[in-house]
Amino acid sequence: MTLSNSGSIDLGGRSVHRLGYGAMRITGPGIWGPPADLDSARAVLRRAVELGVTFIDTADSYGPDVSENLIREALHDGTGYDDVVIATKGGFTRHGPNIWRAVGNPDYLRQCILMSLRRLGVEQIDLWQLHRIDPSTPRSDQFAALRAFLDEGLAKQVGLSEVSVDDVKAAQDAGVPVASVQNRYNLGDRRAEDLVDYCESQGIAFIPWAPVDAGSLARPGGPLEKVAANHPGVSSGQLALAWLLQRSPVMVPIPGTSSVKHLEENLAAADVKLTDEEFEALANAA
Repeated sequence: MTLSNSGSIDLGGRSVHRLGYGAMRITGPGIWGPPADLDSARAVLRRAVELGVTFIDTADSYGPDVSENLIREALHDGTGYDDVVIATKGGFTRHGPNIWRAVGNPDYLRQCILMSLRRLGVEQIDLWQLHRIDPSTPRSDQFAALRAFLDEGLAKQVGLSEVSVDDVKAAQDAGVPVASVQNRYNLGDRRAEDLVDYCESQGIAFIPWAPVDAGSLARPGGPLEKVAANHPGVSSGQLALAWLLQRSPVMVPIPGTSSVKHLEENLAAADVKLTDEEFEALANAA
């Protein structure tokens, strides 16, 4: 596989391949606690970089802390992460498996980024993202915190997660240069279509989470299976990722997994190219 075939985009002050890796699944069940096999989790991270991944996305709430700690253990060379951009997120508290509660108090967000700096072993976060806008705290206060992180040099870039076009515009109006937006988006879930278009118009990286989920389009005899007939040996997941990469030049899919084999399969999507007809057929089917 050749990850450069996925295209490139500037993030964290560097050019990265648009097919990255999401480090949520290297934790325990419910994204809670450590994984069953710590060595296997580290092996996945190292293999991702060996294969050419230059963008890894994580969050302080994954574990919590587990994912960030494993990234440092597996990839930190004593001074940093070489050519790999590490993005992380803050603003979610954890109270148990699959329990997520947004907290946007600026003091808490500051603690989040300071602790991520310590766990990742860096002096500046490449890309720090607000994991959720907390509805109980004025969003202007949360945006002000992001602006402060940039001004103080705690982060090179900042982004938002699970937001609307209005949220992004409000952040921009508040003086926050939004570098990335991370929303659920995939071939089967296109609710963020207007947001993708807005990000493209603004040169903002769009990082779709759950990128491989194609929903009913992956059913036996469905649209993905029909297109797969033209691509021997290519899985429906690879086709779904290839579709995302062709959807927009600002799209940065981050498929996650705890398996080296599955990682290699996902990243091989960089070499899959859909014809215009195949792309449109899948887009229209959704």
